[in-house]
Amino acid sequence: MNYLDTRNYTISDNSIHVWLVTLNTLRNKIQFFKEILSKEELIKASKFRFDKDRQQFIITRGVLRYLSGNYLKINPKDVNLIYSEFGKPYFDMDTTLKFNVSHAEDLAVIGFVNNYDFGIDVEYTKRTFDILDIVDNYFSKHEIKALKKIAKPLQTEAFYRGWTRKEAFVKAKSKGLSFPLDSFSISIETDENAELYETIWDENEKDLWRIIPFQTTKGYKAAFAVKGTISSVKYFKFDLKYL
Repeated sequence: MNYLDTRNYTISDNSIHVWLVTLNTLRNKIQFFKEILSKEELIKASKFRFDKDRQQFIITRGVLRYLSGNYLKINPKDVNLIYSEFGKPYFDMDTTLKFNVSHAEDLAVIGFVNNYDFGIDVEYTKRTFDILDIVDNYFSKHEIKALKKIAKPLQTEAFYRGWTRKEAFVKAKSKGLSFPLDSFSISIETDENAELYETIWDENEKDLWRIIPFQTTKGYKAAFAVKGTISSVKYFKFDLKYL
């Protein structure tokens, strides 16, 4: 994947910007990020039991604020956020800009788009557990059937491929994990393409969405979901040169 460099924080309609953030490269900027967090965010950070988790939260939320401030042309500390009943953050401001954020282990992904419903997810894949036990509870019949056709050594990778896509879709719909994950089906066979096969509550809704997997770094899977027509996706790596 080719990553772009930018200082022009402008998103055209029908375009998405996705930022990858390697958290451990920004640990020496913890104080900078703390200074742009809100009081509520600092209180939340203080409640993490482990330093690593606390630092990851501060950096992820700090980069989100820093980028949001640049897109919105305001001081990052002045970015106002509110949360849906399911915990999804939004801008509490007069703007068409929307965003979503996810982090796992040492990687965060942040996406921005105008107007459209949008969700993004990243997962760390180097965990071992009973894949078929999980999918029986959360995957659709179509997805379970597809997974069982995949060679056993490749099933863990296929699981995370599907999980990130399903998480991104649910986050885009702002429903949280109370939304039944077996009520829709997404392709899991390859990294290159993704398709929303069915949405059982409305057979036509599947045609309104795009599910797009994207490469990050070894050991991770990631995808985003967007409700609308997208003409371009631009990927950026956030690092110290942006500060």
